[in-house]
Amino acid sequence: MKVNDVFTLSNGVEIPIIGFGTWQTPDGEVAVSSVLTALEAGYRHIDTAQIYGNEESVGKAIKESGIPRNELFITTKLWNDKHTYDLTKSSFKESLEKLGLDYLDLFLIHWPNPKMFRDSWQEANAESWRAMEDLYAEGLIRAIGISNFKEHHIEELLKSANIQPMVNQIRLCPGNTQDSLVEYCREKGMLLEAYSPLGVGQVFEVEEMKELAKKYNRSIAQICIRWSLERGYLPLPKSVTPSRIKENLEVFDFELEKDDIEMMANLVGCAGLETDPDTTNW
Repeated sequence: MKVNDVFTLSNGVEIPIIGFGTWQTPDGEVAVSSVLTALEAGYRHIDTAQIYGNEESVGKAIKESGIPRNELFITTKLWNDKHTYDLTKSSFKESLEKLGLDYLDLFLIHWPNPKMFRDSWQEANAESWRAMEDLYAEGLIRAIGISNFKEHHIEELLKSANIQPMVNQIRLCPGNTQDSLVEYCREKGMLLEAYSPLGVGQVFEVEEMKELAKKYNRSIAQICIRWSLERGYLPLPKSVTPSRIKENLEVFDFELEKDDIEMMANLVGCAGLETDPDTTNW
């Protein structure tokens, strides 16, 4: 594996194998500077979302970087109050405007069962997906997918979908592997993107991870990102610290031993577990 390697989605679109996450990165100078730093360090895949509130800053950083658009892969996600056909389309176009882009590389439904659509989530997802299929057909999105969807959400979506999701972005980190869901998604031809691959920082306090960092002479973050790659996930590490942003990309000159990969997987709950999308309050 190399920094410029890619995964190939089911429709043939290539996606850089590490993405730069921007969840909890505040809009404004912090977001602009962190995304610019990531692009300068070599990231070409940036992940944001409507609810993050930083699409304009991400777009500003993209513009300021001077990197040709066709060398970048940009993702955003549909928020929970937009799960109708018309709102999906209008909010997508609003996201494009904020990002300053003519098209998006990947658009995801962020959560499958929002609180406000809890009694009709199946129909709501179907309507959003229909809008996304139309935007895809128009050439405004190169790939479409989902996030936080479990098997039963996907089964419902597939009842009406004409295009299968190409990606499922879920929480994956040491001790939180969602194995049955991962296997199911792979059988359906979906790439697994790993958000919070560092366990929202909790993993840094795990003694076993501290020992591995010493063993490999690497940071715990680097160990986690390498672990994601070796398990076939696409990690989306987030940082606003320039040195860590660069360090998180320096994971292509070492490999983890098989026993260590397995041990990390078995640290169940060491950095928390995924949120149940059917009981969220958002």
